[in-house]
Amino acid sequence: VSTSHLQLAAFALGTVGWILCTVSMGIVEWRVWHVDNTTIISSGIAWVGIWKVCFISYLHVSPGYEEQFCHKLSGYDSFIPHEIYAAQGLLLIAMCMGLLGLSATVFALRNVYMGITHKTLITRFFLVGGFFYIMAGLCVLIPVSWNFYSVTHNQSIAFPPSYYMPSSPAAQEAGAAIPIGIVAVILLLLSGTFSLSYRFPVTANTITK
Repeated sequence: VSTSHLQLAAFALGTVGWILCTVSMGIVEWRVWHVDNTTIISSGIAWVGIWKVCFISYLHVSPGYEEQFCHKLSGYDSFIPHEIYAAQGLLLIAMCMGLLGLSATVFALRNVYMGITHKTLITRFFLVGGFFYIMAGLCVLIPVSWNFYSVTHNQSIAFPPSYYMPSSPAAQEAGAAIPIGIVAVILLLLSGTFSLSYRFPVTANTITK
């Protein structure tokens, strides 16, 4: 029977990495903006994600209550910087590639643990799974690195007046989505490396076709 404990670990790591990729894509805390004018942004903090921008305001709300206002970011908005456009597309691609990697790994592991000794088939599916894991990891790495660079250089975004957002923050910091994305990258790349390292043991009953 083929030993594939490392590839089983690859599946576990890939699953967690894919989930974290999905989480980072969904949450709004990519960039945390600190603003000086608290007339509308009452808390002085706004969150800039890849799909929407949110802040808390007490304006037009009963005393003692607060409300979170969000504006969606559309692919047709010309003011959106390139790193956010890239994040929108690449994270969707990463999600699909990660899912394909998981599917290929599940199929290969199924054959291994059911005792099917079809060397070429099993090896190819592990290689395909590893390829998709690594591509998914790279698709997450690019937008995470690019947005982190924008945060560290305090780059501005020319929001339209209807967003009630300043074009430049007083300061900004990386939100939770960026470290989550970094962990997802590490797990997906490890998963891909483990899958690609699979070597089918040579036995007398191995089917090579």
